[in-house]
Order: sequence, then structure tokens, then C-alpha cells
Amino acid sequence: MSLAPLETPLEKDSLIEADNWNRIENLELLISRAIDTAHAYAEQVEKIEIRQGSEVSLVFSDNETVRELNAAHRGKDQPTNVLSFPIDEEADPLGPLLGDIVFAYETVEREAEELAIEFSAHLTHLCVHGFLHLLGYDHIEWDEAEKMEAVEIAILAQLGIDNPYAGSDPLPMPD
Repeated sequence: MSLAPLETPLEKDSLIEADNWNRIENLELLISRAIDTAHAYAEQVEKIEIRQGSEVSLVFSDNETVRELNAAHRGKDQPTNVLSFPIDEEADPLGPLLGDIVFAYETVEREAEELAIEFSAHLTHLCVHGFLHLLGYDHIEWDEAEKMEAVEIAILAQLGIDNPYAGSDPLPMPD
């Protein structure tokens, strides 16, 4: 299945907080392709209506900042690869901001090395994963995790990226 291009892609507002991200070639293009493909899949396949003119904020940070956010918002005092912060529409009457996605460079880099995959492929996966959280997907319950994983795999296939879960347990233990 091939997705039709969207007439109105999402706005992407990026902020680079950690200098390591400046080393990534074509970072904006990589993120734009990931978000646009996930957006198209959400609308065309999952039938999720996203308001025209909606925006996603992407923050490229480091382990320390993400550790602090993870501790403050999830009670986990450790860095993680990506955090998503959906905006409650009731709290945002002036604009269609979907939310923020925050990445920790060192964790993304370490995981890509451990998985023996390209940094760009791993970052693309995490971008799709974070975006799906903004749309309400979650992996706390097994059925939710199974659905989210299937959607991630389908979106990544559209981007020419192999199933990141192949060869692993069917589902990671929800956190």
C-alpha cells in the first residue's frame, strides 16, 4: 500500500538544545519525512482526523535534560530515548499544537550502536513512536502495545525501514 501525499502537512517546530544534534546530516529532512509519513498513515489508514494547520514541536536535547523531564513527569529518574508530551485540546484553545517530542542524543546513539542499526533509522523509528503517543497511542496495556507496534512497523515500512521488532520478543514489557 502506498500513501497519498498530504495536501497540508503538519508544521514542525524544531529546537536543538544539545550540540551533538548538529552533527546529524539532514536532521530536518529526516524528521519531516518521519512525521509526514506518520501523519499520512494516521489520517488515511487509521482514520484519525488531525486539524489543518496543526503543529508538532521537536526538541533535540541530551540525556541530562531528558532524565530531568522523565523524573518530573513519569517518576523515572533516568534518561530515555524519547518523551512525548501531548497537548490537551481543552488547554490549548488558541492553536492546534499536538504536543512536544523530546529526544536524548546520547541514548539514541547508544541504542543505535547496541542494535547495530543506522542512527537515522533509529531516530526515525523514535520520531514515529513519539508522534503516535501525541495521537493517543500507548503501550501500557498489551493490546495497546500490540496495536502501536503494528502501526509503527507499517509506517516504517513506508519509509523503507525494516521492522525494528523483528527477531525480538513479540512485545516489549510495557513500562
